[in-house]
Amino acid sequence: MACNLRILAFHSGYHDSAAAAFDDYRCVAAVQQERISREKGSGGLPWLAIDEVLQIAGWTRRDVDAIATTRSLFPASYLRNGLFKEIDYGVRRWLGTDQSQRELGRLCGRRHTSDSLSLFRGKQFLEDNGFRPGIPLYFANHHEAHALPALFYTDWDDALVYTADGFGDNVSYSIRSLSGGKLNCYYGDDRQLLVKHAPKNSLALAYGYATKACGFRMNRHEGKLTGLAARGQPTLAADFSRYYRLGDKDGLIDTDFKTFTAVEQAVSDVCRGHDRETIAASIQAVVEDFICRAVSHWLKVTKTRNLALAGGLFSNVRVNQRLAETLPVDEMFVFPAMGDDGLAVGAALCFLRERDGLTAWLSQRRRLDDVYLGRDYGEQIDACLSTAGGIQRTNGAVAQTTVDLIRAGKVGAIYTGRMEYGPRALGDRSILASPSDPQINDVLNKRLDRSEFMPFAPYVLEEDAERVFEITPRNRYAARFMTIACAVRPEWRERIAGVTHVDGTARPQIVRDRDNPLFASILRTFRDATGLPVLINTSFNVHEEPIINRPEECLQALTDGRVDFVVTQQAVYTRG
Repeated sequence: MACNLRILAFHSGYHDSAAAAFDDYRCVAAVQQERISREKGSGGLPWLAIDEVLQIAGWTRRDVDAIATTRSLFPASYLRNGLFKEIDYGVRRWLGTDQSQRELGRLCGRRHTSDSLSLFRGKQFLEDNGFRPGIPLYFANHHEAHALPALFYTDWDDALVYTADGFGDNVSYSIRSLSGGKLNCYYGDDRQLLVKHAPKNSLALAYGYATKACGFRMNRHEGKLTGLAARGQPTLAADFSRYYRLGDKDGLIDTDFKTFTAVEQAVSDVCRGHDRETIAASIQAVVEDFICRAVSHWLKVTKTRNLALAGGLFSNVRVNQRLAETLPVDEMFVFPAMGDDGLAVGAALCFLRERDGLTAWLSQRRRLDDVYLGRDYGEQIDACLSTAGGIQRTNGAVAQTTVDLIRAGKVGAIYTGRMEYGPRALGDRSILASPSDPQINDVLNKRLDRSEFMPFAPYVLEEDAERVFEITPRNRYAARFMTIACAVRPEWRERIAGVTHVDGTARPQIVRDRDNPLFASILRTFRDATGLPVLINTSFNVHEEPIINRPEECLQALTDGRVDFVVTQQAVYTRG
């Protein structure tokens, strides 16, 4: 195997850009651009995130040995366009209508090549941005960069790896299988990149357009539809379904749509005149049905009982629940950064597979312990809170003080360790509250300026998970990262009403002591005092803002009354 490299990986997309730093196979840092820019879903070249992960790793740009990225957005000056395109762009720049960034993948499609390096001015890119000349520059396939993290962080000998999202490198799905030490791709690799008039068959996009038709923001508020779905009846399911079909022989989702505009128009026409609950229930039912049938087909073809998932569609915890509960699988794993923010990690893993070969790459696989991959501000948070006016510090037993405040009806936040990577707060930047009050969701939504239709998620200790929720070997690994819904056992539903949805489900996070000792200690102390084995865990942010990153942002939330207290490793802080 080649000597260790310091790898910088990033995804520069229309939304959810991110960066990661790898010391060979070890991911030492990963951060979304939005967490630094403070703009939800930030896209474009993620220079803020790039510099953040390099600083966390202790590197400079000159220390980077290799760069792995995706065929996404770059300044037009780095792309080798044809003569007529260059003239066209020159005119646009002169007219002031030029787009500052263009997509490399589209250029590859137009030039009918997957050789991205031949269309990219890599030498200029490295020189302009302070990297060493001559270091490797690698462009990963979009769906392979989704797929490989979902496989890498498992230890299975065989698996089906299925990805689904809006659109990337000319497709919306990919299908791979691991068997006999070989990784086979049935659909979704660079062969499809070169296909003209690719099918506009994305169920994720249809879901997004339904989100937009309900008055929400596409690529951001799809989770609201997931919550609303349980409150409606899928009476429009047949109207949505008639536009899609599943191939009996190839197991591929297909459609006759030729443009995304046509997809949006069709979805809008179906939705017109109907309430949000009906729309949500209907599009949810259609997505569940098609995805389950497609994955079922490929499980039979590949003869495996292990299922790895990634891509933005699998941020839908109800789809994931349906897959786990209805298909013949022994275990399922959803990469926690399942959306395009996860492509940064995926690009690095694609590069390593290309560098070392599949056998060596497979030998490096390991289960994922956590996704605490952002910056650890350490004692800076305590210095920030301790010196702020109007904030009181309580020393002593941190876990016990926290529990006393929660039992008194207070809402708190935990700010400790390294910020989470991916869309979920998992105990380092989380808001905590009691699950016993069914009105707690309304209270939190009001304080955080949110409008959620699904209860906030619970977290539960590893030792209690199965007695409270329907946790099985199928969904346990996924539930450690809050990527799947499951049923709350009937005897607990009223006792933890604040985290139980109207359909009797929840989306729990299973916590192990070794992964987050303080987070686990607070819950164990609460359980021993109240008999309730879960606490509410929702992301520490207000509506339309990214999860809190810096200590100053934490202080602002406390000062503004978004929470009543903040707990750190050292102390508990309240407003005076």
